[in-house]
Amino acid sequence: MRSALRRAISSVRWYVRELTDESAYDRYVAHVGADHPDTPAPSRREFERMRTDRQEKDPRQGFRCC
Repeated sequence: MRSALRRAISSVRWYVRELTDESAYDRYVAHVGADHPDTPAPSRREFERMRTDRQEKDPRQGFRCC
């Protein structure tokens, strides 16, 4: 019973993280580690700042009212 409950909770947690894009940083760190091993990965704060800056520069990303 506990095993099934743990799996269910784990699945819900995974789904919510993917839905809210909370796992984007983890995917980015894995990418940097695999493709650019000599480059240090940015902190989560730096990553979120880079991502926000990139979204604000691109008008298709939705930072406008209409």
